[in-house]
Amino acid sequence: MNGPTSPEEFQKQMQDFLQKQFKGFETNGFTGSQPSGTEEEVLKTSQKDEFDFSYRPRDIKSHLDRYVIKQDEAKKVLSVALCDHYNAVREAFKGNEQSQYTKQNVMLMGPTGVGKTYLIRSIAELIGVPFVKADATKFSETGYVGGDVEDLVRDLVRQADGDVERAQYGIVYIDEIDKIASSSEQQGGRDVSGQGVQTTLLKLMEETEVPARAPHDMAGQIQSMMEGSGKNKKGSTINTRHILFVVSGAFAQLDKIVQRRLKESSIGFASSKQEDIEQDQILEHAKTPDFIKYGFEPEFIGRLPVRVVCHSLSINDLEQILKTSEGSIIRQYKQSFAAYGIKSHFEDTGLRRIAELAIEEETGARGLMTVCEKIFRDLKFEFPSSRVKEFSVNAELVNNPRDTMETLLANAPEQDDEAVDSTLKEFAALFSSQHSLNIEFTNDARKELTRMAKASSLTVADFCRDHFRDLHFGLKLISGNTGQTNFKLDKSFAENPDTALSQQVVASYKEKDGND
Repeated sequence: MNGPTSPEEFQKQMQDFLQKQFKGFETNGFTGSQPSGTEEEVLKTSQKDEFDFSYRPRDIKSHLDRYVIKQDEAKKVLSVALCDHYNAVREAFKGNEQSQYTKQNVMLMGPTGVGKTYLIRSIAELIGVPFVKADATKFSETGYVGGDVEDLVRDLVRQADGDVERAQYGIVYIDEIDKIASSSEQQGGRDVSGQGVQTTLLKLMEETEVPARAPHDMAGQIQSMMEGSGKNKKGSTINTRHILFVVSGAFAQLDKIVQRRLKESSIGFASSKQEDIEQDQILEHAKTPDFIKYGFEPEFIGRLPVRVVCHSLSINDLEQILKTSEGSIIRQYKQSFAAYGIKSHFEDTGLRRIAELAIEEETGARGLMTVCEKIFRDLKFEFPSSRVKEFSVNAELVNNPRDTMETLLANAPEQDDEAVDSTLKEFAALFSSQHSLNIEFTNDARKELTRMAKASSLTVADFCRDHFRDLHFGLKLISGNTGQTNFKLDKSFAENPDTALSQQVVASYKEKDGND
């Protein structure tokens, strides 16, 4: 009988368990952030590498123009702010820290689907820095506020594959920041939880040290107990000084606060000037007092000096996204059909109609995906197994996708005799490899299968896969009774494989009984 487990054995078992259960968990100092390996390897990995940044504002804007349509002013402001920030980061890595540098955290304002997230994500990919996105609403909905907010910084470490130094110049993007405004003018009265989130974010946006191991994380708690002897090093911390924070939101009702202020301050000649401000441009005139009245703490809004307005998209804008953006959803659909050898052609009339339907969704560019999924849902299911190898997306297809699909299926080109023969041979070869039984189709069976496949709009290959899905069960019974492994399938098998199989299975049992 084995004795009790020693402390050393228990620790090893616990370490093995944690490494299996928690991806990225390491037992050499902290959870989910430090690379595995020997102490020498860890030290080498965590040493500072030179941060290379040589982009100019125009370079960044040119990159954004490839993916995001419109929002020119927002692109310019972001390009300048990002260059200023990462030039300062580069100098800090060289040892030339700017002691008086004020970080240019960014606030993006505008309705959903106008490209706010896409702008920041594209910049992060261009620069090559870790990027984390989250919604501010999840912080205000939880009972534990501070820890959740700090998890954003820890997520940067995970995005940086455990490299703390690299994570310390990443980008944290928080959407729906307007939801944590705590103004009494907002519905529901003053939101204390929102105030708490603002206070915690305020510390992160300026400069603070965040423990790389979350105190409320189960793996972290277990490891802390394992480190009780004090022999292991304490968990690393992440400094937020050079982490860029970008927040965004739709800011509903903020325009009314701005309008009220503009109206109250408009006198004399200024009055007529204020009337020229279009509704879509009101947020461009928002000032710090407006945000404070909206519900943000003065210190919090003060840490967001760069404020950018993204405007709503028109039908023309959505059409341009489909036509010219390198991130256009159309590329995705073309690739989806091309995976099955199907060419799709998107005509201008089709793209225009998609844009017109998407604008009705009132979700900006996201509406394009909603509309396209409705249009192509049945096509993506039916076409891969059909004889359709090419089709055009025009206004007729967009307006009546199901009717157009039925017409395309009915008029799909037939496979010629040579293609049919090749397909049936391939099917027979695959059947043989899967079931160790050889099958061969007679000429009459081949003709009947071609006819039936045409009537079903399927390719001969897909028709055969469905038509003969139970063929191997019957043939194996026959083979077991008679020892036969080669089968010639005639027209009766093509017409009704179940009936033909049943007849031959019965005959095989009679033959077996006769031999016995």
